[in-house]
Formats: sequence, structure tokens, C-alpha cells
Amino acid sequence: MSPLEESGVLSVGEGYPIKKAVNRAIRVLREGGVIVYPTDTTYGIGCDLFNKPAIERVYSIKGIRRAKPLSFICADLKDIAKYAKVSNYAYQTMRRLLPGPYTFILPATKLVPDLMVTKRKTVGIRVPDNEVCLAIVTELGNPIISTSASVMDEEVISDPEEIERTFGHGVDLVIETGPLASLQSSVIDLVDDNPVIVREGVGDVSMFR
Repeated sequence: MSPLEESGVLSVGEGYPIKKAVNRAIRVLREGGVIVYPTDTTYGIGCDLFNKPAIERVYSIKGIRRAKPLSFICADLKDIAKYAKVSNYAYQTMRRLLPGPYTFILPATKLVPDLMVTKRKTVGIRVPDNEVCLAIVTELGNPIISTSASVMDEEVISDPEEIERTFGHGVDLVIETGPLASLQSSVIDLVDDNPVIVREGVGDVSMFR
């Protein structure tokens, strides 16, 4: 049986170990699947950054336009440097705040698929403070798409049972760890040395005012 054929809902912490859940997620992602996974803010919907058909599925599941690039999760600061051009100011800023509830907008490198790059040639990158999603990214060896578990960009769904009802038939695997926050990450534009607060969320943005 393939990983996609054995997909379903995994409740981590209720007798299902993290390592086993991560391994299952990796198998699904490598087959081009889409998963729901926990972050340090909301549940995320994602897939392998380099799988275009899977990315198209994420857009369809969310009900959003392809013209709106999605952010993605990297394993650490070193990983970010592969996919974004990081100034000294941006590096020092992210080193203080990551892992944490922030999405940073940075100039994209050529390694990022065109589908994920804005007209400004930028990308949105996260390194959440969550053991499960960071383990998935690390083991996969590639970033994964990160978009909140919401439909048509409406209110974020934080309850695992509602997530299963809403997305269970559209995704290949749901990894749930109990209720999470309904607020999203703070989004900070670090394209130059004059940071811009794009969205105020869970992460403290007072230092950027």
C-alpha cells in the first residue's frame, strides 16, 4: 500500500510518537501529497516546495488565486540562505526571533520555483517554533509550503475536529496535536534595512515600529 493510500489522521501525543508521524508525513510528501500539520501559531496546509502539482492542489484546497504566492517553511537560518538573499541586518534580526511566529519577506534566490515568487521577486519564509513541522522539513530535505488552515482566506480553523471535517477529504494526511491558536504569524518585510510590518499576528512587532 502506498503512503497516499494509507493516509488519514494522526493524533500525536495520544499514543502516536512524533518520529512515526514525521516519517509518515515524509512518505506522503515524497509521493506528491498534501498534509495538514501543526506550527507555533495555526495549523498549516502544505506540500513539498518543489512539487508543482501538489502546490496547485494547495491553492485549490484553500480556494485562493494562483496569483497569490504562498510562504514556505525552512529548517533554520542556514536553510533560509539557500532560498533568499539575506542582508546582515536581516540575518541579525532573524537570528534573534527565529524559530518563532514570524514570516519574513525577503528577495528570492533562483532556487525558488517561479510559482512561489512574487512580482517583486520576493518570498515569504517561516521557521516556526514547533518540533513536528521542523522535523518534517529537516527530514524531507526541502522546505514545505505554509498556508494557514482556512478557506478563502477567512477565519483560521484551530480545532482539530473541524480541520478534519473541512480538509480531511482534500488532503492526504492530517497531523494534529490538539487545539492551536487562531492568530497567524506576524509578517515582516525585510527586503531592505527599513523593515515594514505587513501583518501583525502572534509575533511581537514592537521592535519594527
